Amino acid sequence: MRKLENSELDRLNVEEFKQVEKTPICIVLDNVRSLNNIGSVFRTADAFLIEKIYLCGITAAPPHKEIHKTALGATDSVAWEHRESTMELLEELREEGYTSLAVEQAENAVMLNDFKVEENKKYALIFGNEVKGVSQEVVSASDLVLEIPQYGTKHSLNISVSVGVVVWDLWSKLKS
Repeated sequence: MRKLENSELDRLNVEEFKQVEKTPICIVLDNVRSLNNIGSVFRTADAFLIEKIYLCGITAAPPHKEIHKTALGATDSVAWEHRESTMELLEELREEGYTSLAVEQAENAVMLNDFKVEENKKYALIFGNEVKGVSQEVVSASDLVLEIPQYGTKHSLNISVSVGVVVWDLWSKLKS
């Protein structure tokens, strides 16, 4: 078995990416601090044709050397916007028909593996700060809370890992 060269992967260029139909998911980063995590989220969003990333509160925005280092150019392909208020954004997204899903550990959370996606629905996935998670105000305002099942001794995953797990799960459910 031979590894493929990048030129053999048949990937979209930036202009093709911007024109192709997107997955009906946007990602909301609620006060994420790590520039490397932000860049990694851009790469995941590019990989799964995510509509848009919203960078809220203290979440840094491109252009930035540390974001660029992990995004590897995905800041050029994926639509993004910075917003001061996650709460105001959630209200706007709700008006646009998005179902807001906070990814957090909370009472009455739905385990990710039990979550059923609905056809013709748009989802806003909300991920939080590396230490404090999604703010309580945002959790309370969300339509639903999703929890990633974990079975070891640790209480959380890195945010960029969480984004990858949740986006892959929803994407695969939407495509099946």
